[in-house]
Amino acid sequence: MTVHFIGAGPGAADLITLRARRLIAGCPVCLYAGALVPAEVLAHAPDDARLIDTQHLDLDAIIGEIAAADAAGQDVARLQSGDLSIYSAVAEQIRRLDALKIDWDMTPGVPAFAAAAAALGRELTVPAVAQAVILARHGRRASAIPDGQRLADLAGDGATVVVHLGAQAIAEIAATLADAYGGDCPVAVVARASHPDEVVLRGTLDTIASIVQDAGVQRTATIIAGPALTAEGFRDSHLYCTARRRR
Repeated sequence: MTVHFIGAGPGAADLITLRARRLIAGCPVCLYAGALVPAEVLAHAPDDARLIDTQHLDLDAIIGEIAAADAAGQDVARLQSGDLSIYSAVAEQIRRLDALKIDWDMTPGVPAFAAAAAALGRELTVPAVAQAVILARHGRRASAIPDGQRLADLAGDGATVVVHLGAQAIAEIAATLADAYGGDCPVAVVARASHPDEVVLRGTLDTIASIVQDAGVQRTATIIAGPALTAEGFRDSHLYCTARRRR
């Protein structure tokens, strides 16, 4: 028996990997985050699969369901939105499974920030403008941010900043980033990236809070800020430079 942790992507049903689809189709038990994983993804599960929505379950209950599947010798597809590598709470689940000696593996997915960048039609790293991307979150209502890792500590030097799950605190976030980048720095908020009802809002750090408020965006949004969003006239990358020596 194996628990397959699967990154189910940012929302669009066709933004999952071939491996993810194969694993879902082969598992008689599927745990999924109902508010974030679309029904079309669940359609890949066997017709008689046991589908368990975890959005209202605590960690003990989730591990209990997995332990029951283990006792029955049933593989589990554990679907989580976006990619497993950031803000997925997979680490605490794996820790519990290791203690129970239950086998597991991980299948990556398309992260929300990548879907947001695609919606904007922008590369987040631009030659001589931004060569670093900071992935962060706002800690007002979630797990505490470690010392030295708050936005005010990280932002600056032209890096592209991506803030997850912060739309409700957009005014505070914009003000913090403005201290590092200036109020005229470009910023975008992408809500429900890749969903049919995707919303894309653009502005500056001085204007974005009112734009977001007027649009009524409060949840499931990604904030991206930095000069890369509107960069023009930048030099070509070394990757395809004509002066680069090629064999």
